[in-house]
Parts: sequence; C-alpha cells; structure tokens
Amino acid sequence: MARIGHNGGPSMEPGVAWRSHCWRKARSDLLPVLPIEVVRIRVRRAQDLGLEYKTYASVRAATGHDLVAFLFSSNALRISRGCETIGAEHGAKLRAMDCGRIGLATAPLTPEAMARNAVLDATYAAPYALAGFAQTRDALRAALGKIASDRVLLVGDLPLERDWCAAGRLAGYVPAAQFFGVV
Repeated sequence: MARIGHNGGPSMEPGVAWRSHCWRKARSDLLPVLPIEVVRIRVRRAQDLGLEYKTYASVRAATGHDLVAFLFSSNALRISRGCETIGAEHGAKLRAMDCGRIGLATAPLTPEAMARNAVLDATYAAPYALAGFAQTRDALRAALGKIASDRVLLVGDLPLERDWCAAGRLAGYVPAAQFFGVV
C-alpha cells in the first residue's frame, strides 16, 4: 500500500535494473513522437537561424516556442571601441539569419557606434557589469521591446553575460565560439 506522498512510481527497494526499466518506459511514453515532416521543418528552421539542430531542439523543448530574435553582445561580435565593424565571417552569418538581430554594446562602446553595422536590426546599451538583477532585467527588457523574452536567444562571450539569461528570462545562452564555429 502506498504511503502519503508516494508518487506511484516503482518501489525503491533492491532491483535497480527493473526500476530503471520502469522509469525509462514511463519517460518514453511521456515524450511525443514527432512526424518526420515536423522534424524536417525544425531542421530547416535551425539552419535558417544558424544553429545546430541539437541546440535549436533543446531551446524549443525548454520554452515550447520558436526563436524570433537573437541578442548579441559586442564581445561576442568582437566589436570594441576603435574597432566598431563586424568581421566578414560574422557579418555573413548574421545576414543569413532569418530572425531579428539585436546588438548589446558593452561599455565603453556606445550603441550608436555599434549601430554602424548594417547587419544589426537595433542596438542598445548592455547591462552594466556590476548592475544588480533588477537593473540588468530592465536593460534587457528595454532592448527587447515587445518581443517575448522566452523567444530570444543570447549569444555571448563572457561568463557574466550568461547570467543575463536569468535576469531577462531569455530562452537560453550560446557561447560565441559555438555559434560562430570558432574553436
């Protein structure tokens, strides 16, 4: 007889192989089986966004939504004060993307200087490095405007930028090296 608080799963008594089998079976029954055409559409969409399918599928599974825009830190684009243009390879990948491209200029670079790159749809000031959670959230919200934050992926280059995902409730984070294929 099950006690109060029991989840109805297999007992935790000896028999690891049987318990493992039961949990794998229960999990596989929960996961949907996608028709091949849906998988093909999603693979094509991942290519349109410039993402690996595995990355796209994990973001899609976590949020339940398609991506509509990307946030790029100036660090990820290798833009700094004195060198405000995006490199040819990065620019080509950005032009090929079928979604919004928003730049976040980290100080001392200004959004105006970053905006000289025609491949970006908009540019905003990145959250200050020592800003609190609320200030970071507000800066990211201002950059997104009316775009739902869980439909935006952040491409960054510093560990600090990964923390912006939680503050902005973004769909996820991809390191610049992975996104641009730099080893």
